[in-house]
Amino acid sequence: MQKKQDTERIVLIIGPAWPLRGGLSTYNQILANEFQKQGFKVTILTFKLQYPNFLFPGKTQYSSDPAPEGLNIDVKLNSINPFNWIFTGLKYRNQQPDLVIIRYWLPFMGPCLGTVGQIIKSNGKSRIVAITDNVIPHEKRFGDTFFTKYFLKACHGFVAMSQSVLVDLNKFVRNKPALYNPHPIYNSFKPSISKLEACEILKINAATNYLLFFGFIRAYKGLDLLLEAFAKIDRQKFNLKLIVAGEFYEDEKPYMEIVEKLNLGSDILFYKDFIPDSEVHLYFSAADVTVQPYKDATQSGVTQVAYFYNKPMIVTNIGGLPELVPNNQAGFVIDKNPEEIAKAIEKFYSENWADRMGSFVKNEKEKYSWEKMIASLWKAAEK
Repeated sequence: MQKKQDTERIVLIIGPAWPLRGGLSTYNQILANEFQKQGFKVTILTFKLQYPNFLFPGKTQYSSDPAPEGLNIDVKLNSINPFNWIFTGLKYRNQQPDLVIIRYWLPFMGPCLGTVGQIIKSNGKSRIVAITDNVIPHEKRFGDTFFTKYFLKACHGFVAMSQSVLVDLNKFVRNKPALYNPHPIYNSFKPSISKLEACEILKINAATNYLLFFGFIRAYKGLDLLLEAFAKIDRQKFNLKLIVAGEFYEDEKPYMEIVEKLNLGSDILFYKDFIPDSEVHLYFSAADVTVQPYKDATQSGVTQVAYFYNKPMIVTNIGGLPELVPNNQAGFVIDKNPEEIAKAIEKFYSENWADRMGSFVKNEKEKYSWEKMIASLWKAAEK
């Protein structure tokens, strides 16, 4: 199948999008825009019911931002209604899209996305390619393997955004094309502003140095390790505070107990609500460096937001994070323990790494383009 840049070529993206919130939605909307720039007719098929409320760990699944302009978003899928999967699959089977891209991030979605994919695939024309955020989930549950195998059967090919996911994928599928393409840069957020302006809006002191932990909070993201590391640092010497910006997707009590036990209360600023896209720039503009002390990871959208804002990163040597953060250049790659995290933070400030790393990040991010991701998706479809 040869790629042609004309409006008759149809691309269908299946996964979260507005009115749902979060990094997956943002990613899918950028991807749709990038396909449209290349002349394709694009629809995003998203969920009218993504998770039943009792399964969703946050406060709301829905975005407070306005609908994105210029995108055709079909809010139709119900993740737990098999009749909906069949009717939706038949609708798009008949439309015969040339390329169908399915985001796969959680085995819970395997039955829904697998069924829709199989039905569309039966038209004999549409090529089904999955962007596999995760194949083996961070938090394992009964049925994961069965649901994942069911979904993977519906696909002609795969694109993974970390080498570790590619390895996981190889445990399930060996006779279909599977390519690696790193997570592209998020480029839809508001541009950075001065630290002074960002701090004024956030009502914090612009003369202080700030670390940033960004994104929703779950056990595998290692906020507990960062809190323990933060307690080991001479915070007064470095005039240092920690911003934790993101909604708790689990009980916050254990984290607050660590804060109290280690006497950290006055030096940590919690912003516990979900951060909408329209406010992301404030936190990255105020911070000197982002810290991702993950205990488990494949790739991370937070890394690519940091690249967008030219911010250095301190990340643990887990999954695909070292692939994205060259050590001693874009940031520090360290072992996942509080002592090493604390040493990296102290080194960053005591040796004045901010400007050197910021310059490298600014140049390095050019290789994480959406054009390369689109080329990889077509390649996986055509093999």
